[in-house]
Amino acid sequence: MTRPLPFVLSVLIAASSAQAQTSPFHDLVTIDREVAAFLGAGIGEAGGATLPVDRRLRLSACRSQLSLGWQGARQDTVLVQCPDVGGWRLFVAVGGMNRQGAAATPAAAPAVARGDALTIAVAGEGFSVSQAGEAMEAGPIGGWIRVRTSARATPIRARIERPGLVVVPVD
Repeated sequence: MTRPLPFVLSVLIAASSAQAQTSPFHDLVTIDREVAAFLGAGIGEAGGATLPVDRRLRLSACRSQLSLGWQGARQDTVLVQCPDVGGWRLFVAVGGMNRQGAAATPAAAPAVARGDALTIAVAGEGFSVSQAGEAMEAGPIGGWIRVRTSARATPIRARIERPGLVVVPVD
């Protein structure tokens, strides 16, 4: 018995979409989105991931929420981990850095200059903690720069909210 062509095509489309929904692999586009949200910048932007996650990777599906954090003191690599038993970890390079390791500033006018006194706020859902600090480089509103709380403190990256205020978002 022959079936009409539209019926066969609809069966093939339904089968392929059902297979995509039950894929044993983690969605790599989701990882790119979570890294962009963590960094506050998109792929290829200053302060964002240098490249998207390699599409050839076949990472096991992660049932838990992914864990993202900085790898190393220079904060130029994001560590993405699946906390499931037998999970995986992935390192994503952060772009927008010049040869000295300073964030490249976009063409927008700087809202903060190097050496400016700042308020550094660490903010998350339902809380905010702030401390005085210093800008280690210049940047525009919305840009990411290195800041420190004292001369001996390890620099951290923060987003410029307005002149005199930078924010380190915590999810």
